[in-house]
This record gives sequence, C-alpha cells and structure tokens, in this order.
Amino acid sequence: MSWTPSRRRPEAVTTSRGGHRRAPSRDVVASATGAAVYSLALSTASVALPLLALDAGYSATAVGALTAVSAVSQMSVRMVLGVVMRRWPDWTLVAGAALTLAISNGIAAFSAAVVPLVLAQLLQGVSRACFWTGSQTHVVRGAGSAAGALATVNFVSSAGLLAGPLLAGLLSEHSPALALAAAGAAALAGVVPTLLLDRLPPFAPPADRPPGRLWRRPGVDVGCWAGVTAGAWRGLLTSYVPVALAAASQTPATIGTLVAVANGASLVGSAGAGRVPRHRSARALVAGMLATGISTALTAVLAPFAWPSALVLGISGVAAGALQVLGPATAAESVHPEERGEAIAASGTFRAAALFAAPLAAAGLVAVLPLAPAVGLVGAAMTLPAAAMRRRRPVAEPA
Repeated sequence: MSWTPSRRRPEAVTTSRGGHRRAPSRDVVASATGAAVYSLALSTASVALPLLALDAGYSATAVGALTAVSAVSQMSVRMVLGVVMRRWPDWTLVAGAALTLAISNGIAAFSAAVVPLVLAQLLQGVSRACFWTGSQTHVVRGAGSAAGALATVNFVSSAGLLAGPLLAGLLSEHSPALALAAAGAAALAGVVPTLLLDRLPPFAPPADRPPGRLWRRPGVDVGCWAGVTAGAWRGLLTSYVPVALAAASQTPATIGTLVAVANGASLVGSAGAGRVPRHRSARALVAGMLATGISTALTAVLAPFAWPSALVLGISGVAAGALQVLGPATAAESVHPEERGEAIAASGTFRAAALFAAPLAAAGLVAVLPLAPAVGLVGAAMTLPAAAMRRRRPVAEPA
C-alpha cells in the first residue's frame, strides 16, 4: 500500500521564471539561523567551561568527569525523545533547548562551585539532545530529500562550531566567565528564530506499526550504526587525538590547526552528503565507516608528521561528516513519516553513546598499551559497523 505524507510544510516560492530555483521558505531560513546561532553558543561554552573549571583550580580528571556528566545526560535524554515527540511538537524542543543552554551558561558564569558546574553540564546535555533531535526531525518532515535537509542544517551549524572556539579563546583571555556569559546571550538570542518555525503537530504513530524495537528495523539499524562511527570519531577528536599529537611533540598551534582541518573537512563531508542519491547511500555509508575508522587509526601512528596527519584527519573528517548526514537520513526515510522523529532520536542515541564510550575505551587501553596502539585499536573498532551492513536486509518502502 502506498502512503502520502500528511503533514508537510508548504513548498517554497518559485523565484525564477523557469521555475527551477526556489526561494528559501521562512521555515528553512529560521531552521538554518537557529542552528548557526545555537552551535555558536554551544561551541563557545564547550571551550569556556573547561577553562573556567581549570581556572577555578579543578584537576584535569575533575574536568573530564564534568564533561562526562554532560555526555551521560545527553544520552539519557535522547533515549526518551521518541516518546516525547508524540506529545509535544518538535519546534518546542528546539526552542526549549536554546533556552536551556542559555540557563546552563548563565549558571556556570555566575559560579564555578561544584554544584553549579555539575548542574550546568547536566542542562547542557539536555539541551544538546533536544536541539539536535528536534531540529533534525523538523527539517526531514518537509518535502524533498531528508539527506539534503540534514546537510543544510549540518553545514550552517558547522560554521558556528568553527567560530565558537575562537570567540571563547578571545573572551577567555579576559575571563572564562565572560565567554560563558556571551555564550548564554547567544543561546538566548537563538530562541527567536525558533519562534518562526512552522508549527508542525506532534507525531502520531500509525495504527499498523510493525512490532519490535524501531532501531532494529532495516534502514534504521544502518542509521544507528553510522551514528556509532560518527560519534566515536567526534569523541576521539575532542580527547585523545590532541593528546596523541601533543605526545608526538607537535606545538599547540599545529595541534589547533590539525583539529581545525578535521572540523573543516567534516563541514565539506556534510555538505557533499546531501548530493548522494538515495540508491547509492548504502555504499556511501560503508565507505564512510571504513574511511573514518582506518584514517582515525592512522592518526596516532602519523602524529609526529604534520602533513600526513593533516591528510588522514582530513579524510576522516570528510567521511565522518558524510555519516552525520546519511545516517539519520537513511533512518528517517526507512520508516513511516509519523515515525521519523523516533528514528532520528534512535540514531542520535547511538551517536551519543559512542561519543561517550570511545574516549572511555581509549582511556582503558592506554592503561595497558602505548598511546598509538590504543588509539589505533579504537579506530579499527570504528570500522566494525560496516560489517553489520553485510547482514542488512533491503530497506522496504514504508507502507
């Protein structure tokens, strides 16, 4: 039986005489603006919070524990968002996430005591989960390719992720609390674009919903495995990749440049993924998983050499950026339109779990192995989801 999506936003207005180009709708502009502002606020806070803790006298171990609080909070919230979006519209999650991030940054800027910092990290994790799940879900409910819509969100958010650390560094020269205050103001400003989003209703799962857990369905499982590889890459990039480069005697400036290369390459990968035809997405996912894992495994080995390191980090960034788009897009397009929110949430939960687990696994291996082999093993493990693709059944069209 064929189906027709029942709740799609209106098409954008045609701007050219030939009708081939369309002006972005208010909803698209609001989604993109909100993602850019939010990512700017989040990336600023992600740098300023550890600096604030270190400035207040906390140890590196304590800073790591505080960061883990945010990761666990994010993962826990993502697990229930599929149910939440059956009760509340996705735009309310996006608006609430921006407001929650503003509160989180405000609390940390006000006090660096233990309880305020833990509360700030908890709220940041809640905000991350709600914003990315809500914003991604919102854009894939429109007409057109889910991958194209997600590529747009990831592209504009990546611009904020690149600018935020620079802003945090500049303001933290005066005070990390000032950087957090600026991040809070940016997050508060990010509430405004969310008020212009289309008021799409909550999801109403179909009466003939197949039995079993949604993440095990063909297509959704692929999106979840892609999230594992992409999340593990991001987790290592923000933890043991810089450590490996530093251990190889690279200067701080070189380390920052190499991480920026990886982030910039991720931006390119996200943008390019929107152009991958759906019938080629399975091959692209397998290639992305293999390229991400292998190049990440080589990072620690090649860490003493700047140019080879830039090459493998660039390859891993492009591949991981593509996975961040194609994974959730495949999951969303494999289910009934009224189950897309739950599919996006499932993919995001796996990504959040890997974001937390990969650095933890590396930490355990470093206790018994040298750094390079430890990072290499975790990178090799990131290719394992590609093996799951071999057992993948063909994805059926939703009925």
